[in-house]
Amino acid sequence: MTGDLKDVKLRSRVRDISLFYRQKGRMPSFSEICEIVGFRSKNAVFKLVNKLERLKFIERDEKGRLIPGSIAFNAKILGTVEAGFPSPAEEELADTLSLDELLIQNPDATFLLKVSGDSMSEAGILPGDMVLVDKGQVPKSGDIVIAEVDGEWTMKYLRKKGESVALIPANPRYKPLKPKKELKIAGVVTAVVRKYR
Repeated sequence: MTGDLKDVKLRSRVRDISLFYRQKGRMPSFSEICEIVGFRSKNAVFKLVNKLERLKFIERDEKGRLIPGSIAFNAKILGTVEAGFPSPAEEELADTLSLDELLIQNPDATFLLKVSGDSMSEAGILPGDMVLVDKGQVPKSGDIVIAEVDGEWTMKYLRKKGESVALIPANPRYKPLKPKKELKIAGVVTAVVRKYR
């Protein structure tokens, strides 16, 4: 954790702005930030915003409006859990982690898709899951990609052998796909998000 994040007041302000964002679904205006954190002057708000921007908690779009950075969601890391044999668990706040920061390397080129179908089930991608797709990554053989094959969209493993290209499912019920006319790759799958409840 950086020295700035150890500042209790700053953490409290980040928490308050983050709460506003989660409740309203939008970033607060400068006037609203002034009210939320209890500042008296807009100058103090500008300083805070600049600091939060340096720390990547917030960003600005092309018009200069505030957009969420890692402020969108921070989860507490409480330690590790044994997935093999049971062991005593000790809860200890190790740090906080932004899921955006963990999962998204290239925010401007990343989008979410909801999965339907079970052709990638053995890769751990199930119907109803969300996949994060980075359209800025160069697809390599072995990557899971979102591709348009002869006019139809699919998600499969990319396999390249010399000049030959195929899309391979992760379910034996489905056959590999080889483009007859056209193959366009929209992006590389970088993460899977599953909600259990």
